[in-house]
Amino acid sequence: MVFRTRRLAGASVAVAAATALVAGCATGSGGSTSGASGNTLTLWTHNAGNSAELDVVKKIIKDFNGSQSKYKVKLQAFPQSDYNNSVVAAASARKLPCLLDVDGPNVANWAWGGYLSPIDVSGSEVPLSDQLASTVGRYKGKLYAFGFYDVALTFFARKSVLNTYDIRIPTTDKPWTKAEFDSALAKLKKSGKFAYPLEMGTGGSGEWWPYAFSPQLQSFGGDLIDRDGYKTASGTLDGKKSVEWATWFRSLVTKGYMAKKSGADPNKDFLAGKSAIQWDGSWNAAKNAEKLGDDLAIIPPVDFGDGPKIGGASWQWAMSSTCSNKAGAQAWLKFSRQTKYFVDYAKATGTIPGTEAAAKQVDGYQPGGKFNELVQFARKYAVVRPVTPAYPYISTEFQKAAQDIIAGADPKNALGQAAKAIDNDLKSNNYYAG
Repeated sequence: MVFRTRRLAGASVAVAAATALVAGCATGSGGSTSGASGNTLTLWTHNAGNSAELDVVKKIIKDFNGSQSKYKVKLQAFPQSDYNNSVVAAASARKLPCLLDVDGPNVANWAWGGYLSPIDVSGSEVPLSDQLASTVGRYKGKLYAFGFYDVALTFFARKSVLNTYDIRIPTTDKPWTKAEFDSALAKLKKSGKFAYPLEMGTGGSGEWWPYAFSPQLQSFGGDLIDRDGYKTASGTLDGKKSVEWATWFRSLVTKGYMAKKSGADPNKDFLAGKSAIQWDGSWNAAKNAEKLGDDLAIIPPVDFGDGPKIGGASWQWAMSSTCSNKAGAQAWLKFSRQTKYFVDYAKATGTIPGTEAAAKQVDGYQPGGKFNELVQFARKYAVVRPVTPAYPYISTEFQKAAQDIIAGADPKNALGQAAKAIDNDLKSNNYYAG
């Protein structure tokens, strides 16, 4: 992308700053309230630089304001690079808006930190049960947020290239095994036709790293943290299966299959033929199909032994804990939950519709459509990032460890250091109790 959130989760978070501040203010609701002036409610979004998605937000606000006379929602849009810092500062001053969007993996952190209030959207046109599980943000059994779309990781390749080198084109029902994938990369490298046969966006930063690579670690059988209680990363992040992933990940560089640091636009490089296989997201599917036509292969994630995995959760809508007009905020949230808006978001952003009913109305994503495989990937393979307030810190530590590993650090030591740092963070925050 420009990782459409690098839209995916956690995407633009200033994780270190957010975690540090939240760790010091896990106070819940109370104190001053804000976000509304009478029945006029303020809404914040990260979409100032994304006109297509912002237009959908504006449309919902306009429709809601015109549908009744009791409440009025007014918009304030921020550049994505500034958004999370603005939320953190406003939360500290207890001046959050009534309505705001939040990147899915950060819902637990913001709920624990007292930024958000649970919401009730019962009676909406679209039941929560109809949504992709990854588009619903819950923490400790309570609903805090929901989204209209998700994205899916996928491999892109040219069918003609795979056929030339006698590489099987995998299907959702029969993805590549690790042995098949390694063999394919060896064949492509031997051909001498590509600078690097594999492109995985290693020049990216931030949330791209855990979003793109922790699903591969999980497919090996490892994880970012022990999800049984979320009280330790040691023995999991640096466990045997995780180290196997890290060793393999490093080998992609040492064998010349993948660049230590990719170019500024990996998708452009793929379309130019510099790479044969690209690990990317559904946000580039339409562009690639337009360029390559029927030669485009949309390929499921590799099964490294514990099943194919991709990351799940993207931007979602929530209500602040300090909102002084929660009835109005929940009225807007309920109003927005109409199938037509799920369709509008997907069409505007090239994302996966959050419901099956919406997918049927989006060209290419309907059953039998050329992008329906991406919908199936999201339904079958998505793993949400750890649902713990510690996640922003975990994200930062994993990114550092993974980057160190492909730069030459010992895999076990790098993961061990990350696990120890995460455990220290958990302990220092009393395991995020409360």
